[in-house]
Amino acid sequence: MENTKPPVSPAIKLAIEMGPLLVFFLLNAKKDIYWATAGFMVAILVSLVAAWRIEGRLPVMPLFTAAFVLVFGALTLYFHDDTFIKRKPTIVNGLFAAILFGGLLTGRALLQVVFGSAIQLTPAGWRQLTLRWAGFFVVLAILNEWVWRSYSTSAWVSFKTFGILPLTFLFMLLQAPLLSRHQLHESEIDPTP
Repeated sequence: MENTKPPVSPAIKLAIEMGPLLVFFLLNAKKDIYWATAGFMVAILVSLVAAWRIEGRLPVMPLFTAAFVLVFGALTLYFHDDTFIKRKPTIVNGLFAAILFGGLLTGRALLQVVFGSAIQLTPAGWRQLTLRWAGFFVVLAILNEWVWRSYSTSAWVSFKTFGILPLTFLFMLLQAPLLSRHQLHESEIDPTP
């Protein structure tokens, strides 16, 4: 059966993705990191249910992120050690970077698999974009390690909630020239799947 739901507005998608982070931030401010972690786990499950009900499917990236939040959140609560939840972004970003670099080493630009239907680029464009994203994930992993090791838990939570998303949007905007340079024209797009 085909999904007949209308496209979801970007504002609703952003609310679904940011909601759990805001719960995390607010509970950390009002209670502590352990309350925040438990609330984050519940909120991310609620956001997945909301995405499924609104979009009629579970988006891959939020599902992947939720799995890591649940595993590292459970470890944080079980061992009563906030190091687990603080290292989660480092591990997730490092994993994304490794997957993208690994794809490039085998001659595949894996971002094309993720964005291929939305963006049409030359093979060189896909390679460059994949390389840049892999590098960006490495930078995010290093930044996360530096912030959680150098600053208070509250400062780290603020960085995670309000720092990573703007950095990601800025990075995406900076890719516009590359996308423009390597965009395939309609006559160049191969219609075969």
